[in-house]
Amino acid sequence: MSENDDYELFLVAAPGLEPDLAREAAALGLSDIAEGPGGVTARGDRAALQRANLHLRCASRVLLRFAAFRAPHLAQLDKRARRLAWDRILPPGLPVRVEAVCKRSRIYHQGAAAERIGAAIADGAGATIAADAATVVKARIEDDLCTLSLDTSGEPLHRRGHKEAVGKAPLRETLAAAFLARMGFDGSQTVVDPMCGSGTFPIEAAEIAAGLAPGRSRRFAFEDLGGFDAEAWDAMKAAPVARAPVQRFFGHDRDDGAIRMATQNARRAGVEGWTAFSRQPISDLAPPPGPPGLVMVNPPYGARIGERKLLFALYGTLGRVLSERFAGWRLGMVTSDPGLAKATGLSFLPADPPVSLGGLKVALYRTAPLGR
Repeated sequence: MSENDDYELFLVAAPGLEPDLAREAAALGLSDIAEGPGGVTARGDRAALQRANLHLRCASRVLLRFAAFRAPHLAQLDKRARRLAWDRILPPGLPVRVEAVCKRSRIYHQGAAAERIGAAIADGAGATIAADAATVVKARIEDDLCTLSLDTSGEPLHRRGHKEAVGKAPLRETLAAAFLARMGFDGSQTVVDPMCGSGTFPIEAAEIAAGLAPGRSRRFAFEDLGGFDAEAWDAMKAAPVARAPVQRFFGHDRDDGAIRMATQNARRAGVEGWTAFSRQPISDLAPPPGPPGLVMVNPPYGARIGERKLLFALYGTLGRVLSERFAGWRLGMVTSDPGLAKATGLSFLPADPPVSLGGLKVALYRTAPLGR
């Protein structure tokens, strides 16, 4: 891998977040951006690849696509894989894992495909093939076309490295960032989450407002690749200067454990000075001082947490409290259940397309300013 080579990148996103990620990639300065199922393609050099990992908030992974060829059978897969200059892609001795997915192809045995590619890597780059390796080569064989990619992220990008304490069914940071963006959040609005759990919405909002890169505290798989310049990488991470947000970001929950988790997570993220978490039920919710802002909430919707029949009252209370006390505020509510959304009694704007979340289809329900 050369410093100035131009690569095809595939930015993986949860299905439904592709438009959000495309907008973010464009703002980051990536080129040749195009949406596709499950992500966004773009082009960039090694520095762009590193910036994408460091700064993208809606992406799940950044893949470097380095080869594509027809492979109607295993012998052809083996032959074409062995023609690749693996020693230019992977440093010798690096442990590598191969993952293969086969769809609508004559090669249907994913394990056999991964084994053939792994043998080519071992012979071509002197790499060690290991099931637990952090460096992953991904093969997608669809309609007999094999596309090979290198996972440059490692751990999924929603794992920012700060949220060690989580409760049941936590909201992923990637979704929180996308939904904040859909609400027009730019860091200048106060955000309140009345059911904050481990604090994802307030912490993500505080990081955005402070200009903190989401990947600033974690490690990436590209750091193990040949030619990695640790000094340049440290300079890239240090380049953005954090700014002190004017607004504050609030989280409430009826569970003491959730408040402890959220407080600890905010401290690890370095945003404890701009966030505040307190234990209180929905019925006691009141707006903080200052101009109206955003209420962002991911309430239980009966799929993983809570009995659905018992949740109608919770949603009804939320809607009543917001209607009575939060004039001028806008609500962004995440749920998979239109019936529960309706139970709030609030008027919602046209629904956004749903997003896949762990096998569920969730949607962001948005209101215009309340009480107007």
